[in-house]
Amino acid sequence: MSAQAKLQLAIATPSDREIVMTRVVRAPRALVFDAFTKPEMIKRWLLGPDGWSMPVCDVDLRAGGTFHYVWHNDSDGTEFGLHGTYREVTPHERIVHAENFDQSWYPCDVVVTTAFAERDGSTTVTMAQLFDSREGRDAAMESGMEKGVAASFDRLEDILA
Repeated sequence: MSAQAKLQLAIATPSDREIVMTRVVRAPRALVFDAFTKPEMIKRWLLGPDGWSMPVCDVDLRAGGTFHYVWHNDSDGTEFGLHGTYREVTPHERIVHAENFDQSWYPCDVVVTTAFAERDGSTTVTMAQLFDSREGRDAAMESGMEKGVAASFDRLEDILA
């Protein structure tokens, strides 16, 4: 958004096993939900820092369905993947899924609850990650993932503007 400042990603650790990330996106909830669930949209924004692409984005959006993403660093060829299973899908309101990286970056399983709440044409996205250990949560926090998440949200805001 050239005329408006980027909104900030808020990160909290309400317990020794949780990370909660919250960001307001200046777009209606239905559109933001689509951006989180439709492969053609996911591949445009969920990329982290500049220089990454997503050659694999498979989504079977239903309880019991699976997803698989693979990111590719366009400068050095590094790749990493993430896969998971949807536990709950309530259109435009909430998604609950379990996820694991294809490589064992974090030493545990993670359950992510993503909620979408609209107010005055903007959508608050809250992603609550519950790790099965403190060590897993700490490894995620130390990975620098917040920079990639913040960059992705900035890109999402630009795409939806």
